[in-house]
Amino acid sequence: MSVAKLDPDLLQAFVAVAELRSFTRAASQLNRTQSAVSMQVKRLEDRLGSELLVRSTVHVELSAPGEALIGYARQILAINAEAVARLTEHRLEGQVRLGVMDDYGTLVIPPLLASFAALYPRIQVEMQTGLTGTMTERLGDAFDLVIAMHPQGQGGGTFLRHEQAVWAVGATRSALVQRPLPVALYPQGCLFRQWATVELDRAGLRWRLAFVSHSLGAVEAVAAQGLAVTVVKAGTCPPTLRMLKPEDGLPPLPKADIRLHCAANPPQAATLLAAHLVAALARVS
Repeated sequence: MSVAKLDPDLLQAFVAVAELRSFTRAASQLNRTQSAVSMQVKRLEDRLGSELLVRSTVHVELSAPGEALIGYARQILAINAEAVARLTEHRLEGQVRLGVMDDYGTLVIPPLLASFAALYPRIQVEMQTGLTGTMTERLGDAFDLVIAMHPQGQGGGTFLRHEQAVWAVGATRSALVQRPLPVALYPQGCLFRQWATVELDRAGLRWRLAFVSHSLGAVEAVAAQGLAVTVVKAGTCPPTLRMLKPEDGLPPLPKADIRLHCAANPPQAATLLAAHLVAALARVS
C-alpha cells in the first residue's frame, strides 16, 4: 500500500483557507484564483481520503481530520522554508523588526532568536516589547512581524499556541483577603485588563485598581509583594508569583490565542524568521 505524499503547495492552500476561513481570502493571499485554491484543497482531500474542511455558505471550518492535519501542515511548510533557506544562509543579510509581548520577549523568544542567529548570523533582529494591541496596525510601517495575543479563535495571522489567562499573587497572598480586592494591571488596551475587570464585575466582587504600569516586570513585582493580585499567562508565570486555583474564589478567565502577524510583502529576512518561529513554537506548544 502506497503512502500518500503531502505536497507543500497543497498544504499551503489548505493552511491558508483554514486560517482565513475563506477560499476567497486565501486565494487573494496566495495570489491564485479561487478555483485554483479550491482544486488544490480537493486534491489534498482526495489524496488523504478525508474531508479536511466543512464548507457552508457563510464560512469554512476545519473537520476533525482537518484539525488533526493542521499542526503537521504548518510544521512541514515551516521546515520546508527553513531547509531551502539553509542552503544560502551565509549569504543572507537583512533586518527584521519584531514586535512582541513583554513576557514572550523576555522568556520565550530570546532562545529562538539565538537558534535563528546560528542559522543566519548576518540577519539583524530589532525587537520591541509592549502591548501588541496596536502593533498589528503598524505592520509594514514599524514592524515586519508581530506576535500578538487575541481572544481564542480570533485575530487572524498564523496560530502559534494557546495561553490560559490566570490570576496570580505573591507568596503572602495577603491581597486575596482585602475588599475591595486590590488589582495590579496594565493600561487600557491590554486584553488581560479587559478580561479581569469584566469577570470581576460579572462575579459581583468589589475591587479597586491598585497599580497600573506599562512594565510587566513592575506589575509582577507589585503582585509578588502581596500588594495586589494580577493576571498572567499560565505558560510564563514567573517563580515569584503563585497561580490561583478556583477554590481561591476569583472568577475563571478566558483562554487566549498567540498568533504571528506578517506585513504584506515582508523582506526575505522576516519570512525566514517567521518560518523559524512557527516551527519552533509548534514543536513546544
